Amino acid sequence: MSKLPSRVKAEKILYEVGCSKRVIEHSKAVTDLAVKIARKMIEKGVNVNLKLVEVGALLHDIGRVRTRSVLHGYYGGEIARKLNFPEPLISIIEKHVGAGIPLDEAVKVGLPPKDFTLETLEEKIVAYADKRVKRSMVIDFNDCVREFERKLGKNHPAIKRLKNLHRDIVDALGYEF
Repeated sequence: MSKLPSRVKAEKILYEVGCSKRVIEHSKAVTDLAVKIARKMIEKGVNVNLKLVEVGALLHDIGRVRTRSVLHGYYGGEIARKLNFPEPLISIIEKHVGAGIPLDEAVKVGLPPKDFTLETLEEKIVAYADKRVKRSMVIDFNDCVREFERKLGKNHPAIKRLKNLHRDIVDALGYEF
């Protein structure tokens, strides 16, 4: 397994692959929030790989160079594999979309037949931080839910996944965030 790139190297990679300034600014904001959440969890004694969270958050939208659709996570995983990134980092990049997407839903939205549900705490932290950052600003969780409902419909299964993800993060932190 190759090692994680540094934050500086990860940011340089975003520029090298052609990510827009807007994507890079969003990714930096997601990184700031994800690192803040991870540090709070570490303070509470939760075992979190802070460097993986940091680099995963910074690179989560690398696939936006190919598409703005739900497929950007999958394409980001392809780019990460070509760059020989470690599997835990690839997994964060692939799975951050839709608060994690199960196999049956993945096929319906045009993803390969694979389970993209969030498994590790690092995957959850990055996906959660991504959902809480709109462009470069942290938004309230209820606004995040409304945004999901507007895009997907009130009864879409991703809404329940998002709420469960929020609960997982709040439970690990021990307080509402």
